[in-house]
Amino acid sequence: MGKDSTVVTVISKVKNDTPKTNACLVVISGADLGKRYILDKTSTVIGRSSKVDIQVDEDAISRDHAVVDNYAGVVIARDLESTNGTFVNDVSIREQELRDGDQIKIGRTIFKFLSGSNIEAQYHDEIYQLTITDGLTQIYNKRFFLKEMEREMSRSVRYDRKLSLCMIDIDFFKSVNDTFGHLAGDHVLRQVARRISESIRRDDYFARYGGEEFALLLPEISKVEAASLAEKIRALIEQTPFEFDNIAIPVTISMGVAGLDEYRNAVSDTHDLASNINPFSFIKLADDRLFEAKRGGRNQVVSS
Repeated sequence: MGKDSTVVTVISKVKNDTPKTNACLVVISGADLGKRYILDKTSTVIGRSSKVDIQVDEDAISRDHAVVDNYAGVVIARDLESTNGTFVNDVSIREQELRDGDQIKIGRTIFKFLSGSNIEAQYHDEIYQLTITDGLTQIYNKRFFLKEMEREMSRSVRYDRKLSLCMIDIDFFKSVNDTFGHLAGDHVLRQVARRISESIRRDDYFARYGGEEFALLLPEISKVEAASLAEKIRALIEQTPFEFDNIAIPVTISMGVAGLDEYRNAVSDTHDLASNINPFSFIKLADDRLFEAKRGGRNQVVSS
């Protein structure tokens, strides 16, 4: 998501100016989370001014920041020479035709473009997704993660299955925000989440736990295997700097790893363990090791 990757799409205005009414923008990250804006005008201006069609009150947004032109069958997003740029699917654009599901980022607010014959069903599905995912990183949110973690812990205890947990923290993240700005910080969060998501299985649970901290639950994986995976992820993040606005930003992570067998041993009354599952006790084991990794110099994995 850098201006170095600007895409310029030349699009001729469609002769028929009738708006395509079955299209809308849904806020998936920002102050008005879940709010829907129907694109029923030929031009919908987004910005900080009180006179625009969609007002987003953020310092990083220009007064007239971007416009979405809606002609029959074609919807186009255009940047209005804003200070911080308009991004479609993490790519800086001047003009871009939108496809169903495209994400438009303006400042720290992210809109999702929906179109199609069954837009009402799409909208309600999107609202459900907002209840389980983090808007910025598009991975699970903390609430959903804890719910699934409790279910996986109960299953693993009942059937004596392996289960491991990794707590992950971006090193010196505050300095990224302070040095490069919050937009760069958001970019780093999204890209760290993307790189880790691409390195795990579909059955794993990966969530933004809070701020710059992430949690990764690994069913059917022993602590030794989890520690090996964690080291691969740590190296993957360190090896390639993150780029934002033509600037390379070095990023590292620290990780703490714990196994469910340790949780069992830590619980004094194991007789009724299955009915007294406590995800926070398990998280504390991994979180304590994350703290050790940070105290020991950061950019490392601690599993014991």
